[in-house]
Amino acid sequence: MDYIEFMNYNVAGRRIREAKRVLLYGSCLFFEHLDVVEEYSRGRVPLAVCLEKTHVNMVITKLAGVLARVPLEELVVLTVDGSLHCVQLHMAVEEALKISSKQLKVRHLVLERGEVIEVGGKSVKTARYLSKVEKLLSR
Repeated sequence: MDYIEFMNYNVAGRRIREAKRVLLYGSCLFFEHLDVVEEYSRGRVPLAVCLEKTHVNMVITKLAGVLARVPLEELVVLTVDGSLHCVQLHMAVEEALKISSKQLKVRHLVLERGEVIEVGGKSVKTARYLSKVEKLLSR
């Protein structure tokens, strides 16, 4: 499997145009959990992102560019759970979708103790608002 950095790949690259399905994943997973990345790469173009290295706004802009140019059928986001930086990737995807006004099947996946857990988009959106999280936790 090739290691391709999202920020170095053309927004309308041939592989994306042909597959119409993308996996954006936290780059550390390639080195720590390659088997999981390979599993979720099947039928998708796997693109690595490290938000310790790249500012979230650059990722949002790049992804909005993809969404404007390629009629994607699916976007999957896969990161480790609990990472300060990786959580931003999930939020970046939701922001790029809002900017582009695209209706697209998005799956948010997190790896926790070797298990991949699917998280709803509503959870990702709620996580941006600490006051809402506080209200939910204090119930």
